[in-house]
Amino acid sequence: MARTPSNMLPLGTEAPEFALLDTVSSNILTLDGLKGENGTVIMFICNHCPFVIHVNSEIIAIANQYKSKGISFIAISSNDVENYPQDGPDKMKVHAKTVGYPFPYLYDETQEVANAYDAACTPDFYLFNSDLKLVYRGQLDGSRPGNSIPLTGKDLRHALDCLLDGKENLEPQKPSIGCNIKWKV
Repeated sequence: MARTPSNMLPLGTEAPEFALLDTVSSNILTLDGLKGENGTVIMFICNHCPFVIHVNSEIIAIANQYKSKGISFIAISSNDVENYPQDGPDKMKVHAKTVGYPFPYLYDETQEVANAYDAACTPDFYLFNSDLKLVYRGQLDGSRPGNSIPLTGKDLRHALDCLLDGKENLEPQKPSIGCNIKWKV
């Protein structure tokens, strides 16, 4: 199991626009159409990564808690499905329904979106404010498969609370760690 850290896109970066297939609805969705009134969380995830499987329940809980506060959640999978067919759009749809994702699960076939966000691993989390400027990037919390640290989502929750309260997030922003994005050769 590879342990790849986030690249830590510079704070203040504007969220790159995209138009991607939502594997659940089969519609093409855009960042502009999905962004939240108060903020937007973009997550690079996939079906098979043990790090993502480990945090699925917490990202679902956080999305359900914060969506009523004007925060939008968007999941994107950018893995090479030729070599990792378990991450293909049909399987993404089944996975999203099985685990109950309360957010769109988008397929980045060309990997251009992952490149635009400088995404490196799954899971990789980005929080943008209402103007789509980056205010947080990195880990959900310190929990990883097998490290016995409880899964709480405290780092992302703290960033969300700071954003909603209009406060600067003074906590250190630590890279997420997970499986590397499976890039096409």
